Amino acid sequence: MNENELSKEIIGAALEVHRSVGPGLLEGIYEECMAVELRLRGIRFERQRRIFIEYKGSQVGGDLRLDFMIEGQVVVELKSIERFLPVHAAQVLSYLRLTGTHLGLLINFNVPYLRDGVKRVVNNCQDLRVFAPSR
Repeated sequence: MNENELSKEIIGAALEVHRSVGPGLLEGIYEECMAVELRLRGIRFERQRRIFIEYKGSQVGGDLRLDFMIEGQVVVELKSIERFLPVHAAQVLSYLRLTGTHLGLLINFNVPYLRDGVKRVVNNCQDLRVFAPSR
């Protein structure tokens, strides 16, 4: 499955979660629900994947964690916030650069209609050295 087909599947999973539990819950609940929904759909993912970067010969950033890396192709960052701020897209773009991934989805579940809470983020350059060990 290419990243665009995969993003449709991910958004479909998020729509199902939003339809089932609605807005207004904590981010962690949505993350758990997304994990269940992705598993039911047979979509492979890593949850809370740690990311390290190299800075002047040292590994740093071990506290950086992706909400989801889907099929090794799409980064997904979940939110339950009033509205997106530029820092949220910047966070996803940084994760894309750090993982060498091209496509990210920023999903805010705290909206009446999920279509208003989905933002695609695209990385057009891959310039950072990273260490992203699998769990």
